[in-house]
Amino acid sequence: MGSTARPFDKYDAYARSVQASRDEAKFLSAVYRDVSGQEPKTLREDFCGTYALCCEWVKLGPEKRAIGIDIDREPLAYGAHHHRAALDAHAQLRVIAHQRDVLKGPLPRADVICALNFSYFCLQSRQSLLRYFKSCRRSLSPGGVFVVDTFGGPQHHEPSLDTRRLPGLTYYFEQEFFDPISNRTRFSLHYKPLGGRIRKRAFTYDWRMWSIAEVRDVMLDAGFKDAFVFWEGTARDGRGSGRFTRKERGEPCQVWVAYVVGRV
Repeated sequence: MGSTARPFDKYDAYARSVQASRDEAKFLSAVYRDVSGQEPKTLREDFCGTYALCCEWVKLGPEKRAIGIDIDREPLAYGAHHHRAALDAHAQLRVIAHQRDVLKGPLPRADVICALNFSYFCLQSRQSLLRYFKSCRRSLSPGGVFVVDTFGGPQHHEPSLDTRRLPGLTYYFEQEFFDPISNRTRFSLHYKPLGGRIRKRAFTYDWRMWSIAEVRDVMLDAGFKDAFVFWEGTARDGRGSGRFTRKERGEPCQVWVAYVVGRV
């Protein structure tokens, strides 16, 4: 008799382990309102993968539109089948995804542009990062914001392995190496479904870890009027609380996560 085990879905595992698309859509909308005093309409999600965030964005209101940009066809196809198709007919019309390189413009304009899940860490030279940030600034509507996330801390200055158990799944976030001269690093995501075998390197990332100070400096050099930080608070268990507030000073943590916001 053949196996009846459910096939492993790495994109579903990714969404469950590292994404909070609904919360991020609300956060991005709130940041724009804080900066401009108005309600944003258009989101562009760069390095969008399955563009789950785009699909959550259009759920916030009938006037919301979203554009996803990614160079990889496979996650875009997954997003069309699993996320966009789950929307009602009107919402589906307000989500568009393009298979494109974010460094090859011009790209669609938007009120909010974001590059989340540390995706822009794949840009490993200051020259390429500045080129990308300049492109985003040119693509923003008046009053628009550009939002990226970043992370760091002493724990990420050496190889490490973080394990987290989820319903029906164990998630492993492994930093395989770190070079302190270049800040070059490699992370891999592994998953072990309940009762199944471990899926090594379901996702692997060759990144440069950009610091908050570097990201802010490049944003300002790209022509943004300001670049400010939303810092994550700490929960009682010592982990991140998931709540971000605007700060001018951080706090020493083994691991920290923050958003950097550029304003035109």
